[in-house]
Amino acid sequence: MQWETVIGLEIHAQLATKSKIFSGASTAFGAEPNTQACNIDLGMPGVLPVLNEQAVTMAVKFGTAIDAELGHRSVFARKNYFYPDLPKGYQISQFELPIVGKGHVEIVMDDGAVKTVGVTRAHLEEDAGKSLHEDFHGMTGIDLNRAGTPLLEIVSEPDMRSAKEAVAYARKIHQLVRYIGICDGNMQEGSFRCDANVSIRPKGQEEFGTRAELKNINSFRFLEKAINFEVERQIDVIEGGGKVVQETRLYDANKDETRSMRSKEEANDYRYFPDPDLLPVELNDELIERVSGSLPELPDAKRARFASEYGLSAADADQLTTSIDVADYYEQVVKACGDAKLAANWMNVELTAALNKAGIEFDQSPVTAELLAGLLARITDNTISGKIAKQVFEAIWNGEGTADEVIEAKGLKQITDSGAIEAIVDEVIANNPQQVENYRNADESKQPKMLGFFVGQVMKASKGKANPQQVNQLLKEKL
Repeated sequence: MQWETVIGLEIHAQLATKSKIFSGASTAFGAEPNTQACNIDLGMPGVLPVLNEQAVTMAVKFGTAIDAELGHRSVFARKNYFYPDLPKGYQISQFELPIVGKGHVEIVMDDGAVKTVGVTRAHLEEDAGKSLHEDFHGMTGIDLNRAGTPLLEIVSEPDMRSAKEAVAYARKIHQLVRYIGICDGNMQEGSFRCDANVSIRPKGQEEFGTRAELKNINSFRFLEKAINFEVERQIDVIEGGGKVVQETRLYDANKDETRSMRSKEEANDYRYFPDPDLLPVELNDELIERVSGSLPELPDAKRARFASEYGLSAADADQLTTSIDVADYYEQVVKACGDAKLAANWMNVELTAALNKAGIEFDQSPVTAELLAGLLARITDNTISGKIAKQVFEAIWNGEGTADEVIEAKGLKQITDSGAIEAIVDEVIANNPQQVENYRNADESKQPKMLGFFVGQVMKASKGKANPQQVNQLLKEKL
């Protein structure tokens, strides 16, 4: 039997506010355990929550970015459950009236196919604390620093049909929340977490199968592996005569498997009811218009503009708009050096390779936009060749100065004097009579490849400083 996979994602994006959603406690990462949870976060008797307006603004920003329906009236509810890291015994969330309603995003697959994935809703809620198991032999430690941290839970429609589609969607949401500045997207610190609802059904069947929820996956690679494992597990269960049960499962990256955590709760298990301490949130048109006007150019629009305005390939434009920082860097380089395609090639190849080799992120690069533009300007005005430029780039990366300073200090200026280059060409031809004879007797179709030998000898003799275009031209004339 042929099976079809059905996937929906619930993404928790931690909003980039300085204080928590209902209190003034700090949201900064890395503090000593239990030093950033105040009486309001802990639900102490007599305290009252006060909504952080910035969290509302950020949610509206996201809703506008995905062209969603905005709830002009949204309500906070109490989601009741008992767990050691939930100090109040309930979580303040939104249920029937979320702040963001139906919207959509477009994802682009590896083969260029474009797919629209629906977003069911995005609602505000507070985070719980964190259970710590590593340093407590036979016990569990509880850190409540995260309790009350503002989250935007983004719930997709079950529109994805493969793990690759799910990863493409998760990456798109990750890119979007960072572009609009509402979340730093740091998956290692838990700022961006993902739950996947996975089920299978016979191909052609409209009714959904029983789903399993895979909790708290914190990398795109693990998301793909977890979904693929779960799909195979469910197929094996059904084809073995069993039934898939609705449950919550955890993904074990070390064993590359999912394992049962608990039976999946339904909404009525949480006994939702409106929080009596919080008034409904009323959005007016003025706020929505102000937030809408503050949005930056979004990734899809920027990618299309880069392709048309700078003449870039779809792949180059996609890579250069992965984040707003990368896109801004690129435009600074282009503005300073004047060559859009050269800038794209150097960023997507040389700079990316150096970052990967060093194991650092883009924002940690020692080569600023100004430094890279200075290097590319020396290529375009023929001060150095592309080959020498790689040597200069390495020196800039190592902090040895600007392109001009490195070229001057190392004597790397390109030889463009035609007389000097001609003398080297004549010497190479004189020293290689057999190769010259072979070249002249060869078919025209083979000559370009054979010319490479002479070009290499000239570049070697000039220590890489001879202008390659002039070398090629002179060699063709003389041979």
